[in-house]
Amino acid sequence: MEETKERKIVVAVDESEESMEALSWSLDNLFPYGSNNTLILLYVKPPLPVYSSIDAAGFIVIGDPVAALKKYEHELVESVMSRSRTVYQDFESDINIERKVGRGDAKEVICNAVQNLKADMLVMGTHDYGFFKRALLGSVSEYCAKQVKCPVIIVKKNMPRNN
Repeated sequence: MEETKERKIVVAVDESEESMEALSWSLDNLFPYGSNNTLILLYVKPPLPVYSSIDAAGFIVIGDPVAALKKYEHELVESVMSRSRTVYQDFESDINIERKVGRGDAKEVICNAVQNLKADMLVMGTHDYGFFKRALLGSVSEYCAKQVKCPVIIVKKNMPRNN
């Protein structure tokens, strides 16, 4: 029997249903039973805003907004990874799973991570914004598809079926 090459497959996950759909799709289609592929879950935290102890109106801020924000984003990371775990926990095949967390502009962090990890494939969900929203906000998946050197699979969320 011919041994297959181990592939590193990065799946970008976030709070959205679209990213969980992409994770589910990749498990169903890229991890056949007995494969030795590695699934790398990548979550990107936004950059921390810069705070001052004096707000815009000149009042002194009581408490530590940075500590509160860090606590919130830690809980958010745990929430996203927990949701991811519910998607892959019942998967029949034993697969290697790594969890990575980056910080910054999502499109830049994802592209850099794919390059640094020497990933063989990137899987992402899409919010499927319309033309104007995409023009204003930009599309992370579109940017990554143009920038990374490996194949990119963009998974659209399944549309509900009409009976």
